[in-house]
Amino acid sequence: MTTDPGDLVLDPTCGSGTTAYVAEQWGRRWITCDTSRVALALARTRLMAAKFLCYYLADEYPKTAQMAADDEIKDHLRKTPPAVDCSAADIRKGFVYKRVPHVTLKSIANNPDIREGMTRQQIDAAIARHAEMETLFDQPYEDAKRVRVCGPFSVESLSPHRTISADEKKQRAEEGLPDSGRPLKVYGPDNFGHMILDNLRKAGVQNARKGQRLQFDTLDPYAGEWIHGQGTYAEKDGTRKRAAISIGPEHGTVGAALVKEAAKEAVKGVGFDVLVVCGFAFDPSVSEEAKRYGNLTVLPAKMNPDLAMGDELLKKTGAGNLFMIFGEPDVKITSRKGGQITVEIKGLDVYDPTTGQIRSDSTDDIACWFIDTDYDGESFFVRHAYFTGAGDPYDKLKRALRADIDEAAWTSLYSTVSRPFDKPEGGKIAVKVINHYGDEVLQVFEV
Repeated sequence: MTTDPGDLVLDPTCGSGTTAYVAEQWGRRWITCDTSRVALALARTRLMAAKFLCYYLADEYPKTAQMAADDEIKDHLRKTPPAVDCSAADIRKGFVYKRVPHVTLKSIANNPDIREGMTRQQIDAAIARHAEMETLFDQPYEDAKRVRVCGPFSVESLSPHRTISADEKKQRAEEGLPDSGRPLKVYGPDNFGHMILDNLRKAGVQNARKGQRLQFDTLDPYAGEWIHGQGTYAEKDGTRKRAAISIGPEHGTVGAALVKEAAKEAVKGVGFDVLVVCGFAFDPSVSEEAKRYGNLTVLPAKMNPDLAMGDELLKKTGAGNLFMIFGEPDVKITSRKGGQITVEIKGLDVYDPTTGQIRSDSTDDIACWFIDTDYDGESFFVRHAYFTGAGDPYDKLKRALRADIDEAAWTSLYSTVSRPFDKPEGGKIAVKVINHYGDEVLQVFEV
């Protein structure tokens, strides 16, 4: 309510995205975030499937912006076509508003000509002689010939925390230095780790398909440096498997070094079949590191942020989505004539914990996928955005626009194959894939 068009609005807990929705509606820029992947997925879908009224900008109509009478503004807008495209106008100069003249109460209260016993006509004449007028602004005028959709924006998911690396942690332990509050040379889970193991024991590890869950028969703490729990489970054919559990930092990001150290500990003659690495966030390098350990299957399991919010919130969270395995995208990069490349997303390779096999899924489970065409290794910038999924999830938006859609442009967005682009100067691209639950995975490719 206290902002002007063009101002920046921040909502650090977006929920369903209402603040961003209203900010977009009234011409404010916005940044919104949330710890819940469900909230982000809901807000993203809500914004991208919405349509908004298009208003006349003062920058487009400098003369009409100075007019005071409503009838004059209406008449001018009926006769004058848009002079400047909205995308080129300066929204910070405001809209063309409906205006109403208003007499200030101060000028009436201090009017020297108003006395007791005057008629209504005499009072009105006295007010007119000494009135201080002000103009009240009402809602902006709508341009009924245009329909507006959400402006260009991106959904980022940078690592939420920074913590010391696994190598530095190992070095500090050897030198007897403290590490993130953990007691020195303590093996096995701490209080946070015990809480994670308790919930993992009840919930198991779920992939995107209902009924395909790694459900532990036993799960106990393990006195290791990088492994904090050990458990057993059975596959569909009755084969017994042993699983090691490594728990990432409570306030940090799981990196490749942590996966490497945990995997080395898991294969030192203990006989684990699976290593489950639990974390709130994972560096892009983890997906590559997880493929390097032969017969040991490494499963990065994303923990629901609700696990960090306390038992009261966990009581309202379904156990089925506390620990999720999101498959690796099956990506094909093709070189084209002229030195350009294209990226094709063919589906997801998902681990089925009930059989121990890797299953190839189609793109039906992918809500959207983004490309950073020149990845710098730190920040992911959305330079290409595409939407997939069974059916056409944005068909309602097309119908809502009530206008002819450029089918070629729409097809280029609802696609599993990217538009051609130049090879990156830095030699790397990154592909981010998001499913309908809001889970996401990032893969980096050298080209």
